Amino acid sequence: MIAKTSVRRAALVAAALAALTVSCGTAPEPDRSAAGPGATATATPGASEPAATTAEPTAPPEADAAATPSDLAPSSGEKVRDAFATLQATLYDSCAQDCAYFLGRVHKELQELDGAMKADPKGPGHFPEPIQKMAELNKTLAGDSSSENLKKHEKLLIGTRDFINTWMQGHPDDYR
Repeated sequence: MIAKTSVRRAALVAAALAALTVSCGTAPEPDRSAAGPGATATATPGASEPAATTAEPTAPPEADAAATPSDLAPSSGEKVRDAFATLQATLYDSCAQDCAYFLGRVHKELQELDGAMKADPKGPGHFPEPIQKMAELNKTLAGDSSSENLKKHEKLLIGTRDFINTWMQGHPDDYR
């Protein structure tokens, strides 16, 4: 009886390992989080379009330099949680390597978070201080998101990011 139990147990373990091996050996799904919210990986090996088209560029295109806040608002109904996470990803970056890219990215992330807050089901009144800070920033920038203007207002841009980060940390129910 003991021998039959051991054989059954060994067979069960072998079957479980075989199932894991099969599931681990299949082609992995593309990492959608690396491409950003709302992005889908449609390119496959051998397809006519290269997979690099879904990746985020290393530097902002020239057209983004003149983008208005409405151009940067999330079009897919991005959630505040997701927009805040991408803003937080800028916290330990700086102008040390590529200042134009860094400031453009902070500006873009702030605009997307602003749009997400305004579109949130709780309503824009749920985020009064961050939306007010963004309005002040946008008024100062006067629609000019060029590298030169962002550099000129770098202190206000970074200050707005840090203020919103601190405010959101005090409201964890909005991003968890």
